[in-house]
Amino acid sequence: MAFRRRNKSYPFFSQEFLIQNHADIVFSLVIFILIGLMFEATAKTAILFIQPQYNVTTLSPEGEVTLYHYGWKDFATILFYFFIVIILHAVVQEYLLDKVNRRLHLSKSKNTKFNESGQLCVFHLVSSVWSFYILITEGYLLHPSSLWENYPHVHLRFQVKFFYLTQLAYWLHALPELYFQKVRKEEIPRQLQYICLYLLHISAAYLLNLSRVGLVLLFLQYLSEVFFHIARLFYFTDENHQKMFDLWAVSFVFTRMVTLTLMFLAVGFGLARAENQGLDWEMGNFNTVLIRMTVLLLVCLTQSWLLWKFIRFQLRRWREFRHEQAVRKKAATKQTLRPLKRDSLGHHENGILKAENGASPRTKKLKSP
Repeated sequence: MAFRRRNKSYPFFSQEFLIQNHADIVFSLVIFILIGLMFEATAKTAILFIQPQYNVTTLSPEGEVTLYHYGWKDFATILFYFFIVIILHAVVQEYLLDKVNRRLHLSKSKNTKFNESGQLCVFHLVSSVWSFYILITEGYLLHPSSLWENYPHVHLRFQVKFFYLTQLAYWLHALPELYFQKVRKEEIPRQLQYICLYLLHISAAYLLNLSRVGLVLLFLQYLSEVFFHIARLFYFTDENHQKMFDLWAVSFVFTRMVTLTLMFLAVGFGLARAENQGLDWEMGNFNTVLIRMTVLLLVCLTQSWLLWKFIRFQLRRWREFRHEQAVRKKAATKQTLRPLKRDSLGHHENGILKAENGASPRTKKLKSP
C-alpha cells in the first residue's frame, strides 16, 4: 500500500527513504498489531493498543453502564492511534491536498501553509462535529451546571475517553510530521507553539478530571479554527477572497469571551463552592485553591497571548489594505492627469492645422527633382 508517488528510489535507512515511506512503515506496524489479535498468546497484549483500558461496570437507571478512567496503559492506546493518525494524514495529503496543489501552482512558502491549513481544516471540522455530538448526547449543553457538579469526574463514558485519547494522539503525531513534511525552519517555532499549547491544555483537562469543561472549550476552539483555515484556503486559491477572515474574526472574539467566562464560572465559582475541597490522588480530586488558580492563570495567559496575536494580525491586514488602496488611488490619479500629446506644429481645428499662435503655418515648398 503506497501513499506517495515514488519518482526516485533512495537507499534503505536513509533520511529521504524514511520521509518518503514513513506512512507505509507505520501501516506495517499497525497490521502487525492487528495480527496479534488472531493469536491467543498475543491477544491480551494487542488489545492494550486498540481498546481503551480501565473499564468499570456500574448500575444506573438505564441498566449496566461501562465507564472508564485513566491510567498508565493509556500510553499504549495513544501510541496505536498515533500510528493511525499518521496514516490518515498521509491519505489526506496524497489523495486530496497534493491534487489541489498541482492545479494551483503555489510557491513553496504558500504550498507549506496550504498543506498545513488543509490538514488542520479536516481535523478541526471532524473534531468539532464529534465534540458537539458528545456534548449533546451527554447533556452538558442543556445542563451547564453539570460541568462542575459532582466533581471529580473520574469515570468517563467510552466516547469521552476515546475522544481525549485520539486528541492526544493527533497532536503528538504533529511533532514528527514537522520532519516528514519538511517544514521550513522559520515555520517550525510557530507550529511548535500551538502544538504544545494543545497538548498542555488537553492533558491538563484529562488528568485533572476537568473533561466536561475541556470538551466545551475544545468545541469552541475547533469551531473558530475551522473558519480560519477555510478562509486561509480560499485566500491561497484567490487572494481577493478575504471576507471569510471577517467571519473568523467575529468567531475568534466570541470564542475568547465565552472561554474566559466559562472558566471563571466553572473553576472560579463552581468548584470553589464544592463541598469536597482538598487534594486526593486516589479519588482524583484536585480541587484546591492553588490548582484552581494555576488553571485559571494558564487559561488567561493563553487567551491573552491569542488575542495579542489576533490584534497584530488584524493590524497587518489593515496596513496592507491601506497600502493597496493608496497605490490604486495614486495610479488612478496619474492616469487622469496624463497630458494630451500635442502636434509639434500646433493643433487641429475644423480639419485645418493651426499654429500655437492661431495662425496657419506656412506650407513647405517641395524641392524639384
